[in-house]
Amino acid sequence: MMKLIDKTEVQRMLDAFVDQDVYIHLEMTMGAYAAHHGRAKFTGSTFIRNARVRFSHARIAGSGPYRVGLKMAEGWIYSEGLTHMEDQETERLIMAGLNEEGKLVVALQISKEPFGTAKGMD
Repeated sequence: MMKLIDKTEVQRMLDAFVDQDVYIHLEMTMGAYAAHHGRAKFTGSTFIRNARVRFSHARIAGSGPYRVGLKMAEGWIYSEGLTHMEDQETERLIMAGLNEEGKLVVALQISKEPFGTAKGMD
C-alpha cells in the first residue's frame, strides 16, 4: 500500500543502498497514466528498468513533492516530484509521484535484486 513519503525513512533506506550494486527502475509519464487538459494532447514518457548501478551518495530533498539524487562515479540519477512510497517494502525502495487524481507521473525504485519483467515488452 502506498503512503505519503516519510523523508527520514527514505533517507535511511537510500543510505542502506550506498556503495552496492543495485537495480533501478525509473519512469516518467505524461501519457497513459497522466491526465491531460486543454486542446493539445502531448504524450511523453521515460522508462528504464533493471539498470544495474552503484552510487556513492544518495539524498532526498524538498518538503513535498520530493526529489532524490543518486551520485554515481560518472554521473547522476535524479528524480523529482515524488510524493508516495510503498509502506510494506523492507528490501526495496518503491517511490512514486502521483498527481491530484492519484495517477502515476514519476516512479523511482531501487532494489538489490532485479525487478520482475512484464511479458510482451519485447
